Amino acid sequence: MLPYRDNIPSRSDPVVCWMLMLLNVGIFLWMIQLGPRVEGVVYGMGLIPDRLSGAPRPGESLTLITSMFLHASLGHVLGNMLFLYIFGDNVEDRMGHARFLIFYLLCGIGAAALHVYLRPDSTVPTIGASGAISGVLGAYLLLYPGARVSTLVFMYMRVEIPAVLYLLGWYAYQLLAGAAAAGNGDIGGVAWWAHVGGFMVGAALVFLFARRAAAPPPAAAPARARRTLSPFGPDRADDA
Repeated sequence: MLPYRDNIPSRSDPVVCWMLMLLNVGIFLWMIQLGPRVEGVVYGMGLIPDRLSGAPRPGESLTLITSMFLHASLGHVLGNMLFLYIFGDNVEDRMGHARFLIFYLLCGIGAAALHVYLRPDSTVPTIGASGAISGVLGAYLLLYPGARVSTLVFMYMRVEIPAVLYLLGWYAYQLLAGAAAAGNGDIGGVAWWAHVGGFMVGAALVFLFARRAAAPPPAAAPARARRTLSPFGPDRADDA
């Protein structure tokens, strides 16, 4: 089930989401024109648990952040940006721009930390914004439990379902895939537990960053009659 929109309007422009989407897509376009040299970028800026679990080299901890902005394929980056586009604007709306950016980065770092903890000997680079965006999903679940998500089933059937069901189903899938991958590496090259970790961090931190929801606007006052002077007699009232 591929989501394509939700039913919660945003009250402000999600400038941080836009910036993150442009940055991620721009870096991916830069990476694909590197040709064979891209491997050096992935190994230099990607997250490699083996390098962090022991005595990290100076600057190695920066890969907790730089790895979030690298993607392995067009489908990888577009899939992540789709989820950020659908769910991120509302979370940014509730947090404010600066707090949302900090929250996003912390979720990505937390996701990476859990991946390193569970696979400390891995020498395979981990890249992608999935962990940070998983944190956004965890925040959205708690901030907008009554929301609904429109999805495509089999790419042609449109189905609207409660966001709670969609996001909990997504989270359960990450848990099952992560359990299946235990001891067998990351199935399909996906760091499932990074997704789980990001979601948990997002759910744990959301209310430290979210502002109180704005009160609904007051009901409009009843229209008052407007007095006009009639040349044909006494004043009369026109309905406004």
